[in-house]
Formats: sequence, C-alpha cells, structure tokens
Amino acid sequence: MKETGSSLIMPKRPSKAELFYDEFADEFDRRMNRYDLQRRLDIVFNDLLPQSIAGKKLLDAGCGTGHFSRVAAERGAVVTSMDIGERLLEKVAGKCNTERVSGSVLDMKFENNYFDLIISSEVIEHTENPYGAIREFYRVLKPGGILALTVPNRFWKWSCIIANALKIRPYEGMENWAGYKRLKKELEATGFKILKYSGFHLFPFQISFLCPLLFYMDKFGGTFGRFYINIGASCRK
Repeated sequence: MKETGSSLIMPKRPSKAELFYDEFADEFDRRMNRYDLQRRLDIVFNDLLPQSIAGKKLLDAGCGTGHFSRVAAERGAVVTSMDIGERLLEKVAGKCNTERVSGSVLDMKFENNYFDLIISSEVIEHTENPYGAIREFYRVLKPGGILALTVPNRFWKWSCIIANALKIRPYEGMENWAGYKRLKKELEATGFKILKYSGFHLFPFQISFLCPLLFYMDKFGGTFGRFYINIGASCRK
C-alpha cells in the first residue's frame, strides 16, 4: 500500500485474465509442449544469453513453474524467479532454490540498474502493455546488462483466433501479441542495442513428426523472421 498526501492507494489486484495460468498451476507442466519448451530453453541459454552466466544476478521475469530458473541456477546464476501467479511460484520451489517474488512485469519492485541479466520467455504478451514491460526491463537492468526475450509474432495471431473459436484452444487469458517490426522498433526506442533478432517455429510445433524440419527451418529465422510464429531477441542496455 502506498501513501500519497492524505490518501492511500491500494495495489492493483491481478485480473482473472492475468491469473489464467495460475488457475491450473498443478497441470501447467503437463500441458506444456515439450518440443517448444526445450527449443525455447536452447534458444535462450545458447543463443540469446552470454556463454557464461555464473555469478550474475538474473531475473526470470514471468517464470511460470521455473524451467528457465532451474537451468539458470544450474549454470551458476543468482536467480530471482518472478511471476504474477503465486501458485506457479510454489511450483518453482520444487525445481530449484531461487529467490521467489510475486509481481507483474509492468511494475516491478526492484531498484534501477539491479540485474545483470533478464530472461522473459512468452510472457509480455500476457499483459495489458507489452511495450511497457520492455521499459521496466530496461529500468532494472544494469548498464551493459542483457535481456533475452521471446514472444509470439502477431503475424500468426489469426491462427489462435480461429482455434479459440473452434474450441480447439480454449483460452481465457490476456493476449497482446507484438509485431515483428514493431517489437524491434520499441526495443530500440527504449534504448536497447539489439544483438540478435530472429524468428523461430515456422509452423505449429504441435505437429510432432515435423519437428526435425521445424528445427532445421529455424536457421532461416534471421532472414524470414517476420513469417515465423515466435521471435527471439538478445538486447544490451
């Protein structure tokens, strides 16, 4: 609770849409696509982050049940796992020993220039203002710090609209997808220097027997990224 003058401002409570994933925290890992998860882990830790993260203060922003936090901790980083869902944070404790913080990426309770590294994988699109989250990441990163970001590409949003309408993908959470060009523009306008920017997943990863081809096609994501389902970015403050 914050006090301003003679009035008190209560912290904003997360909406039902923001807490969509927290509602099924016990089933979260079971529902995840294993190929997509492993591919994002590989991209974040082997393509987007520095080779060595040992001893670095790292924020896993929107950590879910802690898969990225676990790998970061195993590689020696000093990890803070943050998520808006408190039940999800309880699951993190079963995977790794990290500091766990409940909060939104739009209003983080950290000091300026606090972290060396930030991971945010498929998170900011589930907020009211994904570009506002980028500005918060910039604020809490130290000068020279690295942001490893993955998001879905707005070019493919139509597929989810159709899937939801057909009840193939029942989803009641918040979705504000970033466009391929718009995201890059917003990152640069915030002050980030983009080190790597590429697409991955040229077509839906749910078609399991095509995953080897899907993996192969990722090598062209830097050239044809605007047509890919997801975007990966490595950015330096």
